[in-house]
Amino acid sequence: MSDYAVRELPLFPLPDVVLFPQQLLPLHIFESRYRMLLQSVLESDKRFGVVRIDPETREMADVGCCAEVLQHQTTEDGRSYIVSLGQQRFRVLNITRETPFRSAMVTWMEDEQVQDHNGLNELSDSVNHALNDVITLTGKLQGRDVALPDDLPDLPRELSFWIGAHLDQHAAGEQQALLELTDTHERLKRQFEMLDHTRRQLAARTVLKDTLADSDTDSTDD
Repeated sequence: MSDYAVRELPLFPLPDVVLFPQQLLPLHIFESRYRMLLQSVLESDKRFGVVRIDPETREMADVGCCAEVLQHQTTEDGRSYIVSLGQQRFRVLNITRETPFRSAMVTWMEDEQVQDHNGLNELSDSVNHALNDVITLTGKLQGRDVALPDDLPDLPRELSFWIGAHLDQHAAGEQQALLELTDTHERLKRQFEMLDHTRRQLAARTVLKDTLADSDTDSTDD
């Protein structure tokens, strides 16, 4: 990542797509303007900005995430398939051009310095526990084994980014709010509240499922 606090960055606005640091984003590029963006990016430092577009208002968010192209393949008709990796968050300062693709001056964003490491680690443990409960209960309801990945981040900030990236696909608004937070504790706190709410709902559904199953068994015995 550039040492400069401010730089110009080509932007790839996407409807309801929120990229988080250290998360993979595959893209299919076929529009001519984004073909030119990709060519420009590959000729420089392979980095571009991913910014959410609100599908209803068509407004672009002020905060996005820089992505680095890891792999790319171009077909004979000019379309490209790329795999990119989220790097650092940024805030858009001003749009510098709209054609042939949008670019902006951006400033990098970091989380604030942690004051209470013990409190943050305890919250991170609670989030991890709630996440495991949600996965276990989901698997029980679906009647199949569901497990978290072996490479689940263990550091609080990275864990909060991972959870933010794996929220329900219809939660782009909440994902954007989480991306914009610069307080790791607050981000994890909001995620714990969401996970705990989901855990309670899944637990209630599991009890109901078990109760109905027991009722069916009793009816069969009779």
